[in-house]
Amino acid sequence: MTGHFRLSSGLHSDRYLQCALILQWPERARRIGDALADLLGSFSPSVVVGPALGGVIIGHETARALGVRCVFTERKDGSMQLRRGFRFSKGEPAVVVEDVFTTGKSTRETIAAVEQQGARVVAAGSIVDRGLSPDALVVPWRSLLAIDAPSWPENACPLCAEGFPVESPGSRHPAA
Repeated sequence: MTGHFRLSSGLHSDRYLQCALILQWPERARRIGDALADLLGSFSPSVVVGPALGGVIIGHETARALGVRCVFTERKDGSMQLRRGFRFSKGEPAVVVEDVFTTGKSTRETIAAVEQQGARVVAAGSIVDRGLSPDALVVPWRSLLAIDAPSWPENACPLCAEGFPVESPGSRHPAA
């Protein structure tokens, strides 16, 4: 989508990638999950972890393709947490799967939550990489698609400077 958006990372952009629009179609979601499983399978995970909300459907489809279970983290009191009784074996190899990488914040928070519960995150994956910094994650990561989509801190956003109204379509910031 084009316009003026506040991303889940807090950055602003003139482009928003709404992966839910493709994931609403089960057959397309299955094919994307299969492709991510092909990228992440060599890491031999026994569990896929998807940060809610964007990582739930694609995490589930990736886990299905890998033949492993899927769990998810949720943001509670400002931080990603495992809830609903999800548990890991000590050292269990996990991959974190997202819809979009921008800064990697949700992925880093999910890695921390998973490792705090005893699992070992071996890799991360996403449908789209908006320009993740090469050193943003402490694990290897793979994406199906890399795009050049500029983003700016709010105080340096040219769209804010021009007075364009901002939309917040992501799950971390409620709509203005």
